Amino acid sequence: MKGYPEVMDRLVRVLARWPGIGKRSAERLAYHILCMPAKEALELAAIIGELKKKVKPCSQCFNLTEGSICHICQNPARDSSIICIVEEPKDLWTIEKTGQYRGLYHVLQGHISPLEDVGPENLTIEKLVERVKEGQIKEVILATNFSVEGDATALCIQKMLEPLGVKITRLARGIPQGSYLEYLNNAVLGEALEARRTF
Repeated sequence: MKGYPEVMDRLVRVLARWPGIGKRSAERLAYHILCMPAKEALELAAIIGELKKKVKPCSQCFNLTEGSICHICQNPARDSSIICIVEEPKDLWTIEKTGQYRGLYHVLQGHISPLEDVGPENLTIEKLVERVKEGQIKEVILATNFSVEGDATALCIQKMLEPLGVKITRLARGIPQGSYLEYLNNAVLGEALEARRTF
């Protein structure tokens, strides 16, 4: 018998679905939320509601933003001739933390995964092709994760962009196979950016 009320059981089940949160961690988090002052708990709920209402994909690069265009796309100091392709906004934020990349981004919103029924048409690849066709892009950096899905996604993008004559590079393979960008330290990721190669 679990020993706590049904509403708390529902919260535990919801929290346990989050990445990296098992049942015990979910129980601890639920208890922590229960013990919070009511004002703090309601503030947390309000912030989550506001997040879901206000944050949306950038109309140009698909990074997360509260406006129609994100602050990176709006920044005139960025090099608009280079686009770095990442799977998720969290990967973009990881690269930004290195302080070594000054170009623009394109967020795919996932990766190709036949097992999960995700094909190129479910990602923002067509929008990427449109951006490259506009003619201002000189280099595309493929910064998808070094996993089977990430490599398949990078290969698909390479095949679609090659006819357009743009330079295509990939992060250096100093990053171990199976690695996810969000877990790499800044030095390793920064070196991979600097040592990128033609794909």
